[in-house]
Amino acid sequence: MPPEQLLPLTLFIIAMVATPGPNNLMLMASGANFGFRRTVPHILGISFGCQVLLLSIALGLGQLFTLYPQAMIVLKVLGATFLVYLAWLLVRPARKSQQVGRDAQPLSFWQATLFQWVNPKAWMMGVTAIATYSNPSQFMTSAAVIALLFLILGAPLISAWAYGGYALKFWLQQGRRLAFFNWGMAVLLLASLYPVLMQA
Repeated sequence: MPPEQLLPLTLFIIAMVATPGPNNLMLMASGANFGFRRTVPHILGISFGCQVLLLSIALGLGQLFTLYPQAMIVLKVLGATFLVYLAWLLVRPARKSQQVGRDAQPLSFWQATLFQWVNPKAWMMGVTAIATYSNPSQFMTSAAVIALLFLILGAPLISAWAYGGYALKFWLQQGRRLAFFNWGMAVLLLASLYPVLMQA
């Protein structure tokens, strides 16, 4: 990969990974409800899942949407359904009792990994990064550099979202703050679907 492409690629990754989206909102909610340590498998699952997805796109899976545009519709429906389910899980304990999270569990490593395959934002990031920043003459090398940069820059950025939720954890334990927080995060999670679903 030409050195002059590294800075634009770095800025692209930071902009894509650091901004609110399904992964970051779920991590913040998990940090607030379960603490940072219990959210680590979720963080690792996102990192691993995005790497596998990115390399799969580089190996040709991204062409699926060019050949079969209907596949993107299926992906959006599956992703939206899962996000609605996660939003419901966030508010369900708040409705049932004051003791939020007693029977709830954070996403596991494999749940977070598999979610990337129905996460339209993850697909968009991967397809855009490979199409824009890969070098056709050294395709696999440049794809590996892109994947490595996503991992190096992405892991701390998404961890910051989880830690931000954890930093609020003790403040949220007072009164019904956690319940209101979970409702707010559920609404934001559903709102994160709007730009994805509105794309042509």
